[in-house]
Amino acid sequence: MSNTSPKLLIIGLDSMPSSLFSDEIKKDLPNLRMMIENGTSSVLKSCHPPITIPAWMVMMTSKSPGSLGIYGFRHRKGSSYTDGWIANSTSIKERRVWDYMADHDKKVCLIGVPPSYPPYPVNGKLVSCFVTPSDKNEYTYPKELKPEIESLVGKYLFDVVFRTEDRDAILRQLYEMTEKRFTVIKHLMKKDPWDFMMFVEIGVDRLHHAFWKFYDKSHPKYVEGNKYASVVNDYYKFIDKKIGELLELVDDDTYVIVVSDHGTAGMKGCLCINEWLIKEGYLTLKSYPKTQTDLDDCEIDWSKTKAWGWGGYYARIFLNVQGREPNGIIPKQDYEKVREELSKKLMGIRGPQGEEFLNKVFTPVEMYGKPKGDMPDLMAYFDDLYWRSAGTLGHNSLYLDENDTGPDDSVHYHDGVFILYNKAKNGPGMKLNKMTIYDVAPTILDLMKIPVPSDMQGKVIPELKQWISK
Repeated sequence: MSNTSPKLLIIGLDSMPSSLFSDEIKKDLPNLRMMIENGTSSVLKSCHPPITIPAWMVMMTSKSPGSLGIYGFRHRKGSSYTDGWIANSTSIKERRVWDYMADHDKKVCLIGVPPSYPPYPVNGKLVSCFVTPSDKNEYTYPKELKPEIESLVGKYLFDVVFRTEDRDAILRQLYEMTEKRFTVIKHLMKKDPWDFMMFVEIGVDRLHHAFWKFYDKSHPKYVEGNKYASVVNDYYKFIDKKIGELLELVDDDTYVIVVSDHGTAGMKGCLCINEWLIKEGYLTLKSYPKTQTDLDDCEIDWSKTKAWGWGGYYARIFLNVQGREPNGIIPKQDYEKVREELSKKLMGIRGPQGEEFLNKVFTPVEMYGKPKGDMPDLMAYFDDLYWRSAGTLGHNSLYLDENDTGPDDSVHYHDGVFILYNKAKNGPGMKLNKMTIYDVAPTILDLMKIPVPSDMQGKVIPELKQWISK
């Protein structure tokens, strides 16, 4: 290896769980197994919340969701009851690793790193991610890259429809999308010089949501001998083969990182947060809906409502405070008291059979210190994220077996993966103690011999630094 600054290829596998490191899974994945056995690897602890947006930007900035002001995909706008906004690339105000690289004239190529729509200028090239509305929109920087991609693969696919019972269609779209993505990646790897290339394959996440109950024998809905039993392993093998094709294109001066933003686990069900808030006397409706209805479409009596919640992988709960919300009823001096009371009750929620839940409830200030943006008053994980939060009403039940927004087999979990590999470094691999998602950006910059900013929340792991310097 030369003494010049190395190149770096980052392979992002959205939602890849730490079970990748198990002998049972990696035995069928020769390329990933080789990287693990000859590189350094670690379970990668995700951020809170462990969700695609904000997790990839937490990873690339080493700043918390609170510092970014991004708490998920959708956010409440100010103190409105119904207005919201969707996170996109313009929402990210902190500097990402490729912004620091531009200071050192490093050429970058980014493909599908969430959120990257609308596309924005980089010192190199960018193809936007799954939040892109349509291929009819501009989705590249520079703009001239779009026709180049379409001449290569035709209609470029950013995502698949995955919350549907038509799983055969999901499979076809998954493979088509991933094949096109890797075709573009290989083309751009070979076409122009680059110092840093990163892509994220969202297909792994969509695979888990659509097929996890057919794969995970511990899933409450697992069926022995089902027709989709091999789907997850088959797609993993497909991804591994594609990774092998990329490894053939890199030289000894190129490091390769395989990383995921969070892990995955089997969804046990949904807790209907607003049904629970009604039951506990915090939320009052003028009339109860006869069918499943979004909270925004319900008639809420705000003069009698203290709190309401949002669904998702975790629950975001908002208090109706005097002087803050348009029809707030909680006096400001009682805010902390009501929030603490509600937090304790949320912690005590149990399962449908009275089983104990491992619940976690926290405030943004407790979690992040000095959070920014439009944050909830409380954030709640039900049974350590194994139970989703359902925000809709009309169920006449606190619990649902299925996701209220469409079929979904998996939830996001804390433990992702990190692998660092270089083909010039022979010898046994090294397993690190658990890294955090905050450590990735400092590691990237240090690897590329760029000073690590002092305000990054992560650090370069000493053992990892030693391995790199060998």
